[in-house]
Amino acid sequence: MENETTKPAFKKKNLSEVNPIMGKKRQWKSLKQILAHEKTLPWKESDITLNAPPSLKPAKKYSDISGLIAPYTDPHSKLRYHNVEEYQTIRTFPMDLTAGYLALRGATSIV
Repeated sequence: MENETTKPAFKKKNLSEVNPIMGKKRQWKSLKQILAHEKTLPWKESDITLNAPPSLKPAKKYSDISGLIAPYTDPHSKLRYHNVEEYQTIRTFPMDLTAGYLALRGATSIV
């Protein structure tokens, strides 16, 4: 009988959050009230950031010729390639075409 009459702690009416400094009960707000209040707040430019943090994964390297994932780099021309056929094609390129591919990738310095 005692278990039926005692209510769980979250249903006791005499428990309430009272601010010890002010001595007032805390006013509860619904989600709608909180969202409406946030919409009225002014936003600064520093509050909104569109820049994402740098990725922890290494960047994928793609072939300059075919666009496939390139596990290899030609040591002479610094072009990336996917397989043997692309490597043979790269070896026949003149220097101006190689410089053009590097410029497209953004690696303009030829060593």
